[in-house]
Amino acid sequence: MKNTKYHKKLNLFSKFFKNEASSGLLLLLCAIIAMIIANSSFATKYNDILHTYLTIGYKKFSLSMSVLHWINDGLMVIFFLVVGMEIKREILFGELKSFKKTILPISAAIGGMIVPAIIYALVNYKEPTITGWGIPMATDIAFALGILALVGKKAPKGIVVFLTALAIVDDLGAIIVIAIFYTSQISWTAFIIALIILATLILANKLNVNFVPIYIIGGILLWICLLKSGIHATIAGVLLGMVLPSGKNDAEFETSILYKLEETLTPWSSFVIMPIFALANSGITVDINILSTIILTPVSLGVIFGLFIGKQIGIFGVSYILVKLKIAKLPHEVTKRHLYGASVLGGIGFTMSIFVASLSFSDEAMLSAAKISIIIASILSAILGALVFSLIKLQSEKTKESI
Repeated sequence: MKNTKYHKKLNLFSKFFKNEASSGLLLLLCAIIAMIIANSSFATKYNDILHTYLTIGYKKFSLSMSVLHWINDGLMVIFFLVVGMEIKREILFGELKSFKKTILPISAAIGGMIVPAIIYALVNYKEPTITGWGIPMATDIAFALGILALVGKKAPKGIVVFLTALAIVDDLGAIIVIAIFYTSQISWTAFIIALIILATLILANKLNVNFVPIYIIGGILLWICLLKSGIHATIAGVLLGMVLPSGKNDAEFETSILYKLEETLTPWSSFVIMPIFALANSGITVDINILSTIILTPVSLGVIFGLFIGKQIGIFGVSYILVKLKIAKLPHEVTKRHLYGASVLGGIGFTMSIFVASLSFSDEAMLSAAKISIIIASILSAILGALVFSLIKLQSEKTKESI
């Protein structure tokens, strides 16, 4: 019986890993397409579409936002809902359930958030761009696992689990940062109504209410109230994901609303919503003549050094100290070289970093500089990470041949 449960969990994890890895490659393609369009004769049409206003509803009961805002504040709620469900699943039934197992990825994730933020803040000290300190804190799970899937096919399962758990904790940290530090002036009336709706959803969960429409309607109302309150509306997705019924054990989990919704929405989030987000947010006009000037601005240097250097120092440094002090153990068959490779891949920030950048800067020039830097840092991290895992694989094959 235990063996069957283990295989079910392993299959679920393998499915998730393949899904995220494939999604990472699609994201990369969409980002490239967006950059090509933004630097072509279609650039004006591309920007016009993104800044076209769409109104949903009627008169007082309507919402009017640009296409770009509908994508970033609306569609991305589904992405954050999936993130919320993943976090809850991992805490209750997965890799984050046992403190002994999770102390390494949790501590590494915290180190990987704090060090990049400090580096960015130091580079942008006394500059107006210091507001972007949250940009290099995030790791893009889809891209990171995509690179690992390509070059680390024979990498131990433990390092895949470590990187996944790290990225999930990282997402949680980014969500907390967005909720606390990237919130404009709060409308307390809308905020209190949002709290009442959230409390109602929690009560429905506690009373074992398994009627899906209640949670969907509650989630939509929560999103509207948070949007009106000034708190970033995508937080509604995370909160809804955390309050969905999940069952009390493995058997109940597999028939729960959380399990069914996660199974249904994950492909949509990975293969539709995130690619649309990439298409809408990666269209950066690149002028080769001023590229070197842009890269040398404080915001660019802060993002590049934060993601590419800060992530390595934070993730690997904290992990190395914990293992050395015997506070934590390396996963099965995982070496310090694997750990370093994963730390480098942690510097791929893309989705969440671009999302935080869009909240940090209203100035188009600063936002473009931040996006270009995120892409540069992510490419550097991907290349070095791929190189590290390729060298580990090569060395492992040579060792086998000599035996």
